[in-house]
Amino acid sequence: MKTVVATIVTLLLSITVFPAAINVESRLIEYRSHRMEKEMWQLIQELEEMPQDGKTLAILCEALTEYANWAKISQEEREKIYERAVEVGKKSVELLPESSYANYVTGAAIGRLAQYKGIIQSLFMLGDFDKYILKAIELDPNNYTALVAMGMRYRDTPWPFRDFRKSEQYFLKAIEVEPAYVNSYYELAVLYEQWSEIARKSEDREKYFQKAKQLYEKIILMEPHPQWIAQGEETKQIASNWLKEHD
Repeated sequence: MKTVVATIVTLLLSITVFPAAINVESRLIEYRSHRMEKEMWQLIQELEEMPQDGKTLAILCEALTEYANWAKISQEEREKIYERAVEVGKKSVELLPESSYANYVTGAAIGRLAQYKGIIQSLFMLGDFDKYILKAIELDPNNYTALVAMGMRYRDTPWPFRDFRKSEQYFLKAIEVEPAYVNSYYELAVLYEQWSEIARKSEDREKYFQKAKQLYEKIILMEPHPQWIAQGEETKQIASNWLKEHD
């Protein structure tokens, strides 16, 4: 009898928790897509008050990271929010170790926070970043945002951690699995720009420059991804400005 009662209680809890999780997740996507600062902050406050299950913590981690990425706040506030995002993200992975999403958002928060630390500390954080992002890709090879994150990692870290070939592979894979995501093309274009600048042979410099240019030309013709509208519009403007400067 006790087992039956426990099962019924569990089912009832699932009925109430899952719709709530679906609701906050859909709101997160909407607020992130349009960069709705006030609404995102309100969502964060609500998530902080909800039962701290793994899914809720993962959504909170992403909400905090996204808010810190583009909200009009001070650098000190931004860093504190990233620290909170890393904290809740790690808790979400403890509860959901096999969740690609939880691993990705935690790694993404670590990557953002590392930008506010000194060179030595940020390099120590690189190991954590790799652990979470690579796990996210292992669990879901089609996690395109995780693929982009690894591409940026191999492009933007200093020698000997930098590897342009690996960076290119990750960006191309991200484009393959989600061709509608504008920023995959943008980050790859930035890679080709950097490659052009360091190439020793003049023909290689021209080759990578033209690759970057072709991507920027493609970007301005693309529609923003529905889950990343504000980001996509911003990227299209950057691409347009780049093409004008290099006309």
